[in-house]
Amino acid sequence: MRWLLVGVAVSVLAVEVVLVWDQLAKAWRSLLSANWWWVLAAAFAALASMHSFAQIQRTLLKSAGVVVRQWRSEAAFYAGNALSTTMPGGPVLSATFVYRQQRLWGASPMVASWQLVMSGVLQVVGLALIGLAGAFLLGASKNPLSLIFTLGGFLALLVLAQSVAANPQQIDGIGVRVLSWINSLLGKPADTGLTKWREILCQLESVSMSRRTLGTAFSWSVFNWVADVACLAFAAYAAGGKPSLAGLTVAYAAARAVGSIPLMPGGLLVVEAVLVPGLVSSGMTLASAISAMLIYRLVSWIFISSIGWVVFFFLFRTESAIDPDAAPEAGGATPAEFSPDPEAPYDPETPGAPETTVAAETTHDPEPGRDSEDRP
Repeated sequence: MRWLLVGVAVSVLAVEVVLVWDQLAKAWRSLLSANWWWVLAAAFAALASMHSFAQIQRTLLKSAGVVVRQWRSEAAFYAGNALSTTMPGGPVLSATFVYRQQRLWGASPMVASWQLVMSGVLQVVGLALIGLAGAFLLGASKNPLSLIFTLGGFLALLVLAQSVAANPQQIDGIGVRVLSWINSLLGKPADTGLTKWREILCQLESVSMSRRTLGTAFSWSVFNWVADVACLAFAAYAAGGKPSLAGLTVAYAAARAVGSIPLMPGGLLVVEAVLVPGLVSSGMTLASAISAMLIYRLVSWIFISSIGWVVFFFLFRTESAIDPDAAPEAGGATPAEFSPDPEAPYDPETPGAPETTVAAETTHDPEPGRDSEDRP
């Protein structure tokens, strides 16, 4: 089914290319004559958007007692973004990668999962608010009360999330009843899974997220979308267009929404198909809209993904052997993956191993004048 949809999209795109070939030629000429100061501004806006991703993560993890350096968080997000936008099944790979990094930073499995879910909720709410703001400016909503109720629902969701994070025990009774109902359907004892549920709540208690913390994280989420909208606006100005801010915002929100559907890496073909008509409806010509779309995608997708792959290659390529869930050996010995000298082979003693192996190793003493007790 997926490949059928991709085939249909490619066929439609091919027909559109034939029909608007002259407009594509004008777009290419417009791209070559783009104002590179605006292109540079678009690049800075894209970098600011990525910075906000890291700030959301650091804010949420800090509320759980996990302190992460700024450069480390940003590096993880650049690498995760590269995986998400350029690889088949990228969103799953990216989530797994970021989760693993958070475990290496000291976050428990529950806290790491909570951070991913919470940051995703904040991103969705932020994007929805951006789209609603654009629609409101366009006058698309004929009933202002519907907009008020929608915004009220979003705010209620944020307050509920903050309340649960601040006091997880308040949902203990709900969880117990749900578990009891599920166990009765499955014919299991009523307390099956109750210990695990209480363990999850205890881990959530390590998260101390006040309204101020939630507000900070949500502010960074909104800033992320604002910076990305600015990137698109700067790309439009670079192409010589003068779109209306409201129309550009709605076009951006629509393109981002459909781009989240994992049909192609980076929303390829899907984002372009939605973004160009949206830019045209905002007041741009077709040629300048195509040029703006190309500049925006080159900056926000290709440029940022390229940085992510460079970061991944130099910082994370050698971390595949590290297991964040590896239990330390008896006696508190450090696991092999965390050996201080990664070049030195680490061969832990095997229970029941013959003592002749150790004896054989000690016969070749590189420093015969040293006592065995002085050796490291």
